[in-house]
Amino acid sequence: MKARDGKMRVIEIADTETLLRIIQSIPSPKAEPFKRWRAKVGYERLEEIENPELASKRTREIYKTKGYSDEWIEKRMRSIAIRDELTDEWKKRGVKERIEYAILTAEISKATFGLTPSQYREVKGLKRQNLRDHMTDLELIFSMLGEASTTKVARAKDAKG
Repeated sequence: MKARDGKMRVIEIADTETLLRIIQSIPSPKAEPFKRWRAKVGYERLEEIENPELASKRTREIYKTKGYSDEWIEKRMRSIAIRDELTDEWKKRGVKERIEYAILTAEISKATFGLTPSQYREVKGLKRQNLRDHMTDLELIFSMLGEASTTKVARAKDAKG
């Protein structure tokens, strides 16, 4: 990879899953607190598979901890449900590739806000953060309206692909 000084350097990298697996294999007492935390999170996710309501509750608690209002959290949770309904509809209609979802999402965003999600992130000064987690109540409402309308149009026109 290119270093700050402009020179190419050989480096070793790992994704998050690989890093977690490496840490799990470390036979050191110093790694134990992290291993316990990882096991706890894994257990919680298994519980959420059995009872999906727990995942919803956890999501609400995370937003509450971040300082969002109950009203905003309700809108955000509803926006997640509307987005899921749209992507499920797209899947039924033959949309397969991640890039196709991105293109369709960009079109909805342009129609709703006049900006693609990438442009909108830039306007808001976001790097990797979730754009919707940084939307106002009205922005969330407009996003939901755009996605719910798109779902209805796809069904009414029996869209394919």
